[in-house]
Amino acid sequence: MTGRKGAKEACNRLSELLEAAEKGHATIITKRGRPVAVLAPVAAYAAGVRQRALAPVVGSGPGLWGADSTRGLRKLRDQWSR
Repeated sequence: MTGRKGAKEACNRLSELLEAAEKGHATIITKRGRPVAVLAPVAAYAAGVRQRALAPVVGSGPGLWGADSTRGLRKLRDQWSR
């Protein structure tokens, strides 16, 4: 379940929102009606930011990385860092 709160209301009710997050509920924080942040359970956040392995992106096995596998991996890492 996701709720919406204005920034001032969220500030005034922070302890309630933290309790809701502990129970698995996320809250969207708005500023002048525009969503700007989310207060969410840590497990939901961690699942969303987990970095994926590079191997499945290009493939694995001989020849699938191109003639120079080091250059291919470096290019992928550079793109990932942007």
